[in-house]
Amino acid sequence: MNKQIDIQLSANRKEKPSFSSLKFGKTYTDHMFIMDYSRENGWHDPRIVPYQPITLDPAATIFHYGQTVFEGLKAYISENEEVFLFRPDENIKRLNRSSVRMCIPEVEEELALEALKKLVSIDRDWIPNQEGMSLYIRPFIISTEANLDVTPSQTYKFMIIMSPVGSFYKEGMSPVKIAVESEYVRAVRGGTGNAKTAGNYAGAMIVQEIANAEGYSQVLWLDGKENKYIEEVGSMNVFFKINGEVVTPGLSGSILEGITRKSVIELLQHWGVPVSERKISIEELYDAHQNGQLEEAFGSGTAAVISPIGELSWKNEKMVINDGKTGELTMKVYKALTGIQTGKEEDPFGWRVKVD
Repeated sequence: MNKQIDIQLSANRKEKPSFSSLKFGKTYTDHMFIMDYSRENGWHDPRIVPYQPITLDPAATIFHYGQTVFEGLKAYISENEEVFLFRPDENIKRLNRSSVRMCIPEVEEELALEALKKLVSIDRDWIPNQEGMSLYIRPFIISTEANLDVTPSQTYKFMIIMSPVGSFYKEGMSPVKIAVESEYVRAVRGGTGNAKTAGNYAGAMIVQEIANAEGYSQVLWLDGKENKYIEEVGSMNVFFKINGEVVTPGLSGSILEGITRKSVIELLQHWGVPVSERKISIEELYDAHQNGQLEEAFGSGTAAVISPIGELSWKNEKMVINDGKTGELTMKVYKALTGIQTGKEEDPFGWRVKVD
């Protein structure tokens, strides 16, 4: 395979929007990365080109059988104009784990990281330099073969697009209200819950719509077998501080292994804060609240980084957490992660990757 990345720069650069009025995922940079796959040639023809539409046959398998995976990460610009990525190697590794589950050929990690860095470097002037803003990066793979037979595609496209973004939630770091979902499920063990694939998100949209209509920002998912154990909050991993210990649901096969989740756990361990990955039921959480031991709760993910939870609604019962205020540990975690990401804080873990 030719590993040289061809670069075609845009002759017509877009007018950049006011960064202060950005909406999440609505604006895109000048360039994108594309690489093709075929059974005969493997992954080939890596290139950076002007951002543009792509053309697919109506029978392309992505439209019919949903063979796709994606990732999400961010680029940050520091006060002295240095550009950083946060643990991008972990995103590429997870992309490949998701690909294995969805019967998609894995990409070469070194090449994917090189392409990602080059693309960010070319469009670095799209990175907002305002507090809380960043450049969101979306690598993804889609199946492209025109074939209505239910078999894995023989051709694919790996692409990376980028979008300058502000806060994911309009509430910012203000605590959000969450509804516990007891009817629908997000995923089950043995399914695709631990892969980052489109169908997981499509199936969750109806529940999100219902929750929003009832005044909630997101839903708390329970397991698909017993409808009892906590799994994720919206599309984020979730943490609870109970009687001094931080608890997050263990990876059961239906929970996505978040890079931010992993970072939070490692950060808490570094601080000497008790943290455990285990099963935790909604009943246990309710009892902890009733006993005054549910001290803090927050979601973690690339888009929002950390999202404090101020209230949970379950079976017409409202669990107000920390008087509906952002907890001290929650804020400490948020400041530490964003400080490392933006270069404001020391990085003792080697998570921050500089882009030349």
